[in-house]
Amino acid sequence: MRALLAALTLLIGSLAVPAAAAQAAADVNLAAGKTATASSFTDVYRPANLTDGNQATYWESANNAFPQWAQVDLGAAASLSKVVLKLPNGWPGRTETLTVQGSTNGSSFTTLAASATYTISPAATVTLPAGTTARYVRVHITANSGWPAGQLSELEVWGSTQDNPGPGPDGPNLALGKTMTESGHTHTYAAANANDDNLQTYWEGGAYPATLTAQLGANADLTAVTLKLNPDPVWGRRTQTLQVLGREQSATSFTTLAAQATYTFDPATGNTVTIPVSGKAADVRLQFTGNSGAPSGQVAEFQIFGTPAPNPDLTVSGLSSSPAAPVETDAVTLSATVKNTGTAASAATTVNFYAGTAKAGSADVGALAAGASTTVSANIGTKEAGTYQLSAKVDEDNKVIEQNEANNATTGTLTVKPVDTADLIAAPVAWTPGNPAAGSTVTFSVAIRNQGTIASGAGAHGITFTVADGSGNVVKTLTGSISGAIAAGATTSPVTLGTWTAANGRYTVKTVLADDANELPVKRANNTSTLPLFVGRGANMPYDTYEAEDAAIGGGAARVGPSREIGTIAGEASGRRAVTLNQTGAYVEFTTRADTNTLVTRFSMPDAPGGGGQSSTLNVYVNGSFLKAINLTSRYAWLYGAEASPNNNPSSGPPRHIYDEANLLLGTTVPKGSKIRLQKDTANSLNYAIDFVDFELATQIPNPDPAKYAVPTGFGHQDVQNALDKARMDANLSGVYLPPGDYQTNGKFQVYGKAVKVVGAGPWFTRFSAPAGQSGTDIGFRAEASANGSVFSGFAYFGNYVERIDGPGKVFDFNNVANMTIDNVWIEHQICMLWGSNTDNLTIRNSRIRNTFADGLNMTNGSTGNHVTNVETRSTGDDSFALFSAIDNNAGEQTGNVFENLTSLLTWRAAGLAVYGGYDNTFRNIYIADTLVYSGVTISSLDFGIPMLGFGASPPTTFDNISLVRAGGHFWGQQTFPAMWLFSSSKVFQGIRVSNLDIVDPTYSGIMFQTGYSSPSTPLNPIKDTAFTNVSISGAQRSGDAFDAKSGFGIWVNELPEPGQGPAIGSATFTNLRFSNNYQNIRNTTSTFTLTIN
Repeated sequence: MRALLAALTLLIGSLAVPAAAAQAAADVNLAAGKTATASSFTDVYRPANLTDGNQATYWESANNAFPQWAQVDLGAAASLSKVVLKLPNGWPGRTETLTVQGSTNGSSFTTLAASATYTISPAATVTLPAGTTARYVRVHITANSGWPAGQLSELEVWGSTQDNPGPGPDGPNLALGKTMTESGHTHTYAAANANDDNLQTYWEGGAYPATLTAQLGANADLTAVTLKLNPDPVWGRRTQTLQVLGREQSATSFTTLAAQATYTFDPATGNTVTIPVSGKAADVRLQFTGNSGAPSGQVAEFQIFGTPAPNPDLTVSGLSSSPAAPVETDAVTLSATVKNTGTAASAATTVNFYAGTAKAGSADVGALAAGASTTVSANIGTKEAGTYQLSAKVDEDNKVIEQNEANNATTGTLTVKPVDTADLIAAPVAWTPGNPAAGSTVTFSVAIRNQGTIASGAGAHGITFTVADGSGNVVKTLTGSISGAIAAGATTSPVTLGTWTAANGRYTVKTVLADDANELPVKRANNTSTLPLFVGRGANMPYDTYEAEDAAIGGGAARVGPSREIGTIAGEASGRRAVTLNQTGAYVEFTTRADTNTLVTRFSMPDAPGGGGQSSTLNVYVNGSFLKAINLTSRYAWLYGAEASPNNNPSSGPPRHIYDEANLLLGTTVPKGSKIRLQKDTANSLNYAIDFVDFELATQIPNPDPAKYAVPTGFGHQDVQNALDKARMDANLSGVYLPPGDYQTNGKFQVYGKAVKVVGAGPWFTRFSAPAGQSGTDIGFRAEASANGSVFSGFAYFGNYVERIDGPGKVFDFNNVANMTIDNVWIEHQICMLWGSNTDNLTIRNSRIRNTFADGLNMTNGSTGNHVTNVETRSTGDDSFALFSAIDNNAGEQTGNVFENLTSLLTWRAAGLAVYGGYDNTFRNIYIADTLVYSGVTISSLDFGIPMLGFGASPPTTFDNISLVRAGGHFWGQQTFPAMWLFSSSKVFQGIRVSNLDIVDPTYSGIMFQTGYSSPSTPLNPIKDTAFTNVSISGAQRSGDAFDAKSGFGIWVNELPEPGQGPAIGSATFTNLRFSNNYQNIRNTTSTFTLTIN
């Protein structure tokens, strides 16, 4: 894992401190088993690893976010002699810059060893000045030459035992990493905060009696419970009244471990209470009935001490394969050794073997006495060439109660070598335009890649190409060929096969390559390949998009992915793959399918160390010759911390939103078939990741009628406002023409008095920009009802927002207006493009919305009769397209709206399409892909505490001809979201019709039904009158991450989505439902929801 990838170590040499006096022989590691915390952590590399006595485990901070710190609480002040810092054995050396600090109260720290740069490999001792006394010891890290994060495997603090007499439970904290449940919580102070190794977070209960329960998984003989609050003096002294209860692993009820009593929590003494207990329990519960400092019980850390009771403990090790170095034609057998390291016999169970996330085989494990072991095997058949991450997991069904459920797996690697053969595939198969509309002439081309180990034959390589409709009828057949030997690893130039006139529908494009003489039969299956082609789904934009991972690379460039992990290069990329340019000479090169004079690239590059972004360039080459550099900045990327409200401060927590886009007029027309390269040269000083590029042949739009359009006299804000005023007051003028240029604006233009047309030269040429030296400037257009019927077209808006705020930031902030048209506009770095309140009969079309910090566009408060068509969004910070039937500003119904021919890509917060209430609204021909944390489509009756109308029954709300690709994610803590989410909540949920829906490779599940509750036993509204027709769900597989148990379902009737909630209520009907390659097609364990499958 990270140790192999980063190969980091931390060795601290001698710090420049006075020599300490000789220490008594009684010096011990006072940090062993104590609570460790940190400024942040990544993945499974938690602070608890610092004091677990295991040098193979380690803590790692958030990446690219220095400074970072890790600290240990010794339980009481002690005289200290040294700090020993370790990393896992075998890690290579590196330097780290750090300071050692100490504190007696956990909030005010002094320097014990000054900042310096040290070499670490694999342990180092920091000798402390004589007389050093501290309870809290912190290592503050500002740099690491081996990895952009703080890393330690052990943080040992040595001192004399007689100097640390304070009471404190011995042994490890049994609650660490275990599941916490609760009777309820306040705001965001959920149960999981009570054992996250972070005193800055906490659980706060709901109504009394408030309970917090730690599920240890197996019995333990208990000695003490320790409860902690943040020791910061701001918390203040308080008392809490509670009792401690326990439940034995085979019991159903709790018994008292410590009777109800009142305990004092005081920051002056560490804000910690230890309660002696005795008894055997697998579940330990705190039951609060009073708190003098808050309305309910509060716990920052709930620690449980004792020793595991006699139980089996199954471990698995020695994962191996036979043969050890197979080729593709070898059947592979996997073996692993299972041992019962516990203190009681174990019952029979099973070992499951995995290659990646796919289950490859299983083997039975017989009963094992304590200390006994057995080796089991499973034949997993042949595998294609490649490297596979293997895992073996014992007792996945938890049939055996164990002392430790966290050590039931082991990992390994299997490398399957290719056989010596040519291996021809059709790649890339392409068509232009990339997103054709009905009636378009579609041109198809195919290149051939030899991904084998030897050259192909020298003859002609025949190509047969067919387009088949949804019924399998072939509507077009094309043929062609490419002649000559194709070297191993080479890709031919594409050959144009012919054209086809597109018609609306779902199609399958099939490419068949003739078998090659040098291609073994085992490699011929992939000579036939298929791709989906959707005509009418998604926006038909005037540019072609080229994925970097499908382009040519060289000079040390690397393809990364796939991944779905937020905050990573691959995990936030389209198609969830990208290309990195991390060394001089690295490049990614695209062959143009049409003439172009523009370039857009979606990229990621590092933030400034303290946040706020930094600027750089990347060089652009055409056909091998340098053309110009494209300017890049990371100012508008890199948010950190809380998922719902991230900010620009790297110290706030893990990163997200790490990509942005840059655009460039090439200054020349590059013809079709040219090679455009992005290359990191010496002048390009940072590291870069490229997700994709767009190429477009942009042309200027002339003044429609110079006699009827006012023209600004300059490029300033007032120049444009003056032209608008002139057009308003002159009866002979119909509007304003904005010639090509960069317009500087610092506020909203006022449009009123009459309908006007505001027309630019096109979004590549007429561009409004907010002040570069500021952030959060509210720019755009404000229109009044007296300007109903106005048109805004042909320009771009580039804002200066760097994080999400509520309120300003909408380019078109429309209220109580009608018959407006927004056409061919480009919006970027704003909060929203449009927020329409009581807007009727608007037309929004042919536009691009990119990199916003909230919705792309949202219509609410009785907005009716609006038409949104042919719009593409990328990386919106809330729902890309939203209809919200709120009535806080207008009590009218929300009806008669049509959203069609839309594309939503890479939404980084919320959904691609969200519909909250209304009736007779239509959403059709929509393509949504790579929503990073949320559903592709949300259909919900949640009112967010705002007056709102639910869904009407007739005419229904319809969703037709929609593709959801790699959609879904996790948000709001532990909730996972599907590709399509139906949520009945505070208002009525009815009249929903979904047809011709294709869901492909959802992150967690395809369709999820969920119901909101006002209490755990009181559902708000059922899902009713909801029907699906012609639905396909494929590729819903187990996620393999922290939410694995909530994944892999084609359809999921959610039985218990969140604490305090209940199962989905209601019913839905499916007609012509098709499943393919899902882990589980349907999961419905409820008795409250009926699925009818016709």
